[in-house]
Amino acid sequence: MNLELNQSAPDFTLFSTEKVEVTLSKLQGKNVVILFFPFAFTSVCTEELCNIRDNYHAYTGMDAEILAISVDSVFTLDKWKNEMNYPFTMLSDFNKEVSQLYNSYYDTFAFGSRGVSKRAAFVIDKSGILKHMEILENAGEMPNLEAIKACLSSL
Repeated sequence: MNLELNQSAPDFTLFSTEKVEVTLSKLQGKNVVILFFPFAFTSVCTEELCNIRDNYHAYTGMDAEILAISVDSVFTLDKWKNEMNYPFTMLSDFNKEVSQLYNSYYDTFAFGSRGVSKRAAFVIDKSGILKHMEILENAGEMPNLEAIKACLSSL
């Protein structure tokens, strides 16, 4: 699918670490930040999500819901979330459908892994419209978190 700014964000439903389904379209009325990341417990992913955790009030102050998504299982994500005290929703794209829907997917990755989420960031406004998009080819890079905040503050 070809994603473009100012179009409706593709809808999806995934299981959270609380083992409940989360559907994007049911979050309309809130701004949503979607963060795809390759793997739990890895250095850059930890750095990124700890930054979100440590600045969580800035996002919630802009009426934003954070959804962090990887192809890890709900069980792996739950363990990591609890160890790191992440206050936001973590979703398992174990079947790799949503990562592909959002063009945030490596066919092949490090150590022979196949089907891993790329590091990517999206901002969706309260009406479900895609307002910011950053898909990184290099998983060692961080998304521009200041650009995400700037986008949220303009909504």
